Amino acid sequence: MTENLPYNYCALPLMPYACKPEESLGRIYDEAESKNRTCFQRDRDRIIHSSAFRRLKHKTQVFVYHEGDDYRSRLTHTIEVAQVARTLARSLSVNEDLAESIALAHDLGHTPFAHMGEDFLKNCMKDYGGFDHNDQSLRVLTTLEDIYPNWKGLNLTWETLEGVVKHNGPIIEKNKKWQDVNLNIACEEIQGKVDLRLDTYASLEAQVAALADDIAYNSHDIQDGVKSGMFSMDDIGEIDWIGEIISKVRQKYPDTPKYIHNHEIIRELMGVLVDDVMAESKSRLLIVDPKSSDDIRNSNMQIISFSDEMLKNVKLLKAFLLKRMYRHYKINRIWIKVEKIITDIFEAYMYTDYQILPDYWQNKIDEVGIHSEEKKARIIADYIAGMTDRDAIREHEKLFDLYWDLK
Repeated sequence: MTENLPYNYCALPLMPYACKPEESLGRIYDEAESKNRTCFQRDRDRIIHSSAFRRLKHKTQVFVYHEGDDYRSRLTHTIEVAQVARTLARSLSVNEDLAESIALAHDLGHTPFAHMGEDFLKNCMKDYGGFDHNDQSLRVLTTLEDIYPNWKGLNLTWETLEGVVKHNGPIIEKNKKWQDVNLNIACEEIQGKVDLRLDTYASLEAQVAALADDIAYNSHDIQDGVKSGMFSMDDIGEIDWIGEIISKVRQKYPDTPKYIHNHEIIRELMGVLVDDVMAESKSRLLIVDPKSSDDIRNSNMQIISFSDEMLKNVKLLKAFLLKRMYRHYKINRIWIKVEKIITDIFEAYMYTDYQILPDYWQNKIDEVGIHSEEKKARIIADYIAGMTDRDAIREHEKLFDLYWDLK
């Protein structure tokens, strides 16, 4: 393994169970490390400079891009997750750079139109190995970002790849062989090159990134939902624990305009969630008493977590958002359009003529052979998953609007 500490490296002291750059298990392909950045900082920079990261700008979080510029996109959501992840990591004295890298990478595999697009692409792929956005993120990082002369993918560290794969917990049962399990395609491909220890928990930094995702989207979906008019702050205040936060803010700032109240409520809400995670996680660390990052991986529990009470509170919030926002009639109407867009373009590429694809993607199909239906479908899914909302809408118009070229 190459030396992973640059000459000017300095950082806050890390706990013994934090992931340290000098202890990294390295990269799949050997390469000289940077003199100016740790291996985890370099991972972060490679993710930020990737084309998949840039495309998140025009991928849906909840609202399609044309609904308004103030709503979260997949990119702004990702940046917010990374900010929360760094806060949690620093407070716990674990590696901020690794937590940030995993947070920045976690949504790179999302399709256009968020979970709507994923559901319909998954349906298209049901006979060809399926589709999962978490696995697609790994595929982007290890295969689809093709910009280096000596390898495909970004050649990230073992710890970042592990975090992307296992941030929600072990993939397989303890001590079970991965060859005996039906893994998703990217996970299986990478596991054949390097052992990600799929039967263990991920690092504390990866667990931090996972909880940061929950904190960010639960908080900010409230803000976007209120802004859209789908529900009011009073509506969501009917959930007792959120109502208490709202009352506290309004009593503290009685003469402040409502829109400032709403921002302050979201800040208070995020603070409550972060404080709960910190308290519960520190309590679990005392129980596990880890002395190394491997002790974290080999523990019998997810250490970064909400308390039991907060888990119940968050469940109530998610149920509210599902009913009042994610299944709002305006969103349901978008679903109808998204189903047609994703299904139509997939079927056109797959069953009508793959030669309507751009040359780059045609060539990829030619390389694997046009009679390999599963490989052909996977390449088509890669192309569609990489599209932005605008790309998918325009592609559908180009393929199915008879007068597209005349407009």
